[in-house]
Amino acid sequence: MNVLVWLGVILLVLMIWVGGKSGARSFISLFFNFGVVFFTMFFMLDPNANPILITFIACIVIGCVSLFYINEVNSKTVMAFISTMITISILLFFIVLISKKLMIQGFGEEEEEAIAGMSLYIGVDFIKIGASVIIMSTIGAIMDVAISIATTMHEVFKHAPSLSKKELFKSGVSIGRDILGTDTNTLFFAFFGGYLALLIWFKDLHYSIGDIVNSKIFSSEMILILCAGLGIALVIPIASWINAYYLVRAREKLNKV
Repeated sequence: MNVLVWLGVILLVLMIWVGGKSGARSFISLFFNFGVVFFTMFFMLDPNANPILITFIACIVIGCVSLFYINEVNSKTVMAFISTMITISILLFFIVLISKKLMIQGFGEEEEEAIAGMSLYIGVDFIKIGASVIIMSTIGAIMDVAISIATTMHEVFKHAPSLSKKELFKSGVSIGRDILGTDTNTLFFAFFGGYLALLIWFKDLHYSIGDIVNSKIFSSEMILILCAGLGIALVIPIASWINAYYLVRAREKLNKV
């Protein structure tokens, strides 16, 4: 416990040193978002609840905390929030459809020993729960790209206010291309870092490549990475267009005045 406390203190000091008040709010937001995730899990235990709707509401709250609480309410955070919610809405429909087709819900045979003494008849829809997990895992990466594009495009427009909507959109997409590769690789290596022990276990059990690929645990995590990658790729043009539209519209209104 002492190690966790000291690591938390070191993280807080570094975040305040680098980010000042924004860094302190970022640290506090970690606990707020943890609380949102905890209460989301609590409400999902209700058999009459809709996990998809609960997850979408949770994403809205997480978006407000991560964007508005940390960076305050301004045009950049509002545009990033709108872009994130539009992307999540599109991705949510796609993920539910994919989850039903691939049947990756539930537990894999590798987890049978851990759940041997537990009842699986808990009255919840594992398909929707699985889709909710994927959505909750992707929102962070999507928000990161959305705010990065919004901030950069506002800076570009600040120094070149005569740019047209098309030119601003191209600038946003160009920025997004550089972010796309790094964020996708981050998700990929986060999976292998978190499941390295599982991959070693696969090796000890002499799993073939086909067995590994068809394993429910491996497949569900790969679907998570691919869906997160789709979300990152999708939010780039959405955020670019929304920011370009807003900036040009704001300039036109200012010129009329």
